[in-house]
Amino acid sequence: MVKNAGSHFLLSELPAWDLFPAVLKGRIRLSASGSTNPVAIGDRVSYEWAEGEPTATITGILDRRNHLIRRSSNLSRQSHVIAANLDRALLVTSLYFPQAKLPFLDRQLVTCEVYGIPATIVLNKTDLYRSEAPEQIAAFRAIYEGAGYRVIETSARTGEGIEELRALTAGELVLLSGESGVGKSSLVHALDPSLNPRTGQISLTHLEGRHTTSLYEMYPADLGGGRRCYIIDSPGLRGFGLVGLEREEIYKYFPEMLRASEHCRFAPCTHTHEPECGVKAALEEGSISPERYSSYLGMLEEDTKFRQ
Repeated sequence: MVKNAGSHFLLSELPAWDLFPAVLKGRIRLSASGSTNPVAIGDRVSYEWAEGEPTATITGILDRRNHLIRRSSNLSRQSHVIAANLDRALLVTSLYFPQAKLPFLDRQLVTCEVYGIPATIVLNKTDLYRSEAPEQIAAFRAIYEGAGYRVIETSARTGEGIEELRALTAGELVLLSGESGVGKSSLVHALDPSLNPRTGQISLTHLEGRHTTSLYEMYPADLGGGRRCYIIDSPGLRGFGLVGLEREEIYKYFPEMLRASEHCRFAPCTHTHEPECGVKAALEEGSISPERYSSYLGMLEEDTKFRQ
């Protein structure tokens, strides 16, 4: 499935790019308990044609290799599957314009760890603040490279980092995810100039991005030199609630905390108040950043309106 337009979808039999419309069979809609969308971009589906009908009917959803999911922003007891069967998630953020929200980024990273999706952090719009904030860029890299993640600095305007992204994503099905206004659609266009998802302006009053992508959609991207990938561009997200994760499991999906937890005296350990805690020792030594630890505490403390 390559495009979701509410109750209607577009399908293509990859690697060919020959789009045709489809609707969802009723029994599949009814069976999607707990989820706002029974079928997601990247899903492999079975379908059939009725004689004389211009639209196919999706009759089944094949098993997913993985998926990225978040708690629905409007329905507190429901979840939303963002995309499925991903080779990689590019988590796009920007230090400024809009200002980065590290807890939001960390929630995405935790969810990628839970569902087995390789994640790369894309620090975008560096041309806007590199000269004024080199120390902040270095500090950001230290936080996430110290946790074990690759950070790629990019600018859709100047082309910085674009070839590195092309080399990384060639042959893959990739999701671009992040807050509204961080420049995901502009990065799609930079990766393949023939693609031009609708882009928008940043609201300088609130330093927040206005939503410009309203639908989830996959694009075939020509990366040059015979390279190709499939990119899923997603609407800007304003919240990312955790789904299906027990409180005592959260630390396992912070790679640097999982490593440090081997030195905890007690098991289980919440890494908050226990003596001789390996995670707190690593925090004091500097091998776990205060920012990441703060995100962890926030996930522990969040109430049921953010969790399923």
